[in-house]
Amino acid sequence: MGDEELDRETKLAGVPTGASRLRRAVELISSLLSLSLSIRVFAGKWQLIRNKLEELHSGLIAAENCDSGENPSLSRLVTSIVATVNECHDLGQRCVDVAYSGKLLMQSDLDVAFAKLDGVAKKLSEIYKTGILTNGFALVVSKPSLGACKEDMRFYVRDILTRMKIGDLGMKKMALRNLLEVVVEDEKYVKVIVVDVGDVVHVLVGFLGSGEVEIQEESAKVVFVVAGFDSYKGVLVSAGVIAPLIRVLDCGSELGKVAAARCLMKLTENSDNAWAVSAHGGVTVLLNICGNDDCKGDLVGPACGVLRNLVGVEEVKRFMVEEDAVATFIRLVKSKEEAIQVNSIGFIQNIAFGDELIREKVIRDGGIRALLRVLDPKWSYSLKTKVVAMRAIESLCFTSSSSSWH
Repeated sequence: MGDEELDRETKLAGVPTGASRLRRAVELISSLLSLSLSIRVFAGKWQLIRNKLEELHSGLIAAENCDSGENPSLSRLVTSIVATVNECHDLGQRCVDVAYSGKLLMQSDLDVAFAKLDGVAKKLSEIYKTGILTNGFALVVSKPSLGACKEDMRFYVRDILTRMKIGDLGMKKMALRNLLEVVVEDEKYVKVIVVDVGDVVHVLVGFLGSGEVEIQEESAKVVFVVAGFDSYKGVLVSAGVIAPLIRVLDCGSELGKVAAARCLMKLTENSDNAWAVSAHGGVTVLLNICGNDDCKGDLVGPACGVLRNLVGVEEVKRFMVEEDAVATFIRLVKSKEEAIQVNSIGFIQNIAFGDELIREKVIRDGGIRALLRVLDPKWSYSLKTKVVAMRAIESLCFTSSSSSWH
């Protein structure tokens, strides 16, 4: 490990320009972030360190975009950052190898490392506050026209990313609105922000935890657009999007909650993500929303959809049954909103599919009566809801020939 560290430092020592040193520092942090994902000990402390590394990573990339590598204040700080990251890399490798003399000593070393990272992150923030790094984007780049070349699109997104990272609050809000506008207008921008300028995803995930309502809401809207692409769902999940989405769902603004529920509904179409939702307390939050008469339909509908997607996981299904979810969803069939009707019926069918005990519980709790009510001409249910109800009745009453609702 010592030889590797010496090699990293030697490479840095031979770099002639501030811009190159800045680039190398970014690469070192990226390397440590990757290494940290393999660490299975001191998870809480490494999560704190990882958060601070991501903050530094974002800040240094923003400085690169502003062409500020030769700034004397930043240049001195980069040297300190590199030394600190190298120390953390050594600790990380020892944790991966579980090669340390004692837990208490390693915990102490990790606390010291975090404090150092926090210190350099604060100094970087102070440099931003002086305005030294803002000259590079004093003039906001114009949005490329439709059909613009990929390089123009990348350049525009990099400018948005810079404003998201080190702009003031107003600039951050405008940058998010600009980002939402382009991903909605042209889906090619989604690939640019996920693949070509990948740090955008990490910044969006961080913004989901913002105390500024508009920042939180706009970020959730952009994440929803990205989540609509199957090939990019894994990128969002790997970036840690599930936990902040659940926090928004639990205590965000009304618009934020709706956007978060819609995001989770998209992400949980892949059943592999069900465990992540459950692990962060998402099932309880979703059940509370569905059981709350004060919640509006535009929130309850997608919340029902998320839970419908999760019932395929046996342990999650059992937990829902214990929380009396069956009765809640039978009641929701009578909702006046089609999205809630369809998702609640789908939930009932899926949770009972292949499980005789739950099927009997659904029937016992009045599920068949609620579904037959949908087919009664005196009630004004949509054709879509009626078709879904007929499938559910067939599944519940003729289980041998049924198939799961999609």
